[in-house]
Amino acid sequence: MLNITQDQLQQLYEIDDYLWLEETIKLLKTKKLENLDIDNLIEELESLGRNNLNKVRSLLRQIIIHLLLLQYWHQEYDRNCSHWEGEIIAFRYDLNHNLTTSLKNKLILELEEIYQLSRKLVSKKTGLSSNLFPDNCPYSLEQLLDDNWYPEKHS
Repeated sequence: MLNITQDQLQQLYEIDDYLWLEETIKLLKTKKLENLDIDNLIEELESLGRNNLNKVRSLLRQIIIHLLLLQYWHQEYDRNCSHWEGEIIAFRYDLNHNLTTSLKNKLILELEEIYQLSRKLVSKKTGLSSNLFPDNCPYSLEQLLDDNWYPEKHS
């Protein structure tokens, strides 16, 4: 679209948000800032931030889940340890490639909450008592991000 107005852009957002995004990018690149749909642009940027945070939270949760499985689920260890280690490698790779300084700081603040959910999920999945797992997260964020770190198998 050529010379799209702010009102047209706002209407476009309700009809086709992808086309709205393309048009917004064109306006930004050509520095036609007066035509921007600021309210929806703010909403989209906030959503982008939430999505990025949710993505790294989810990846960290998956790492913790698989470390707990690896460390505590003895009855499935021989059959699944290679699979769990493979999953940990993939999740660590994705997390390390999506992590920014500010997202890392948020994960540090939320590590205990993410651990508690992971602990609950592993207990539910395995039937293992949640009392088997430490009450507080036994892993540091540095360990969780380290490609070469794995906990010792719990006896």
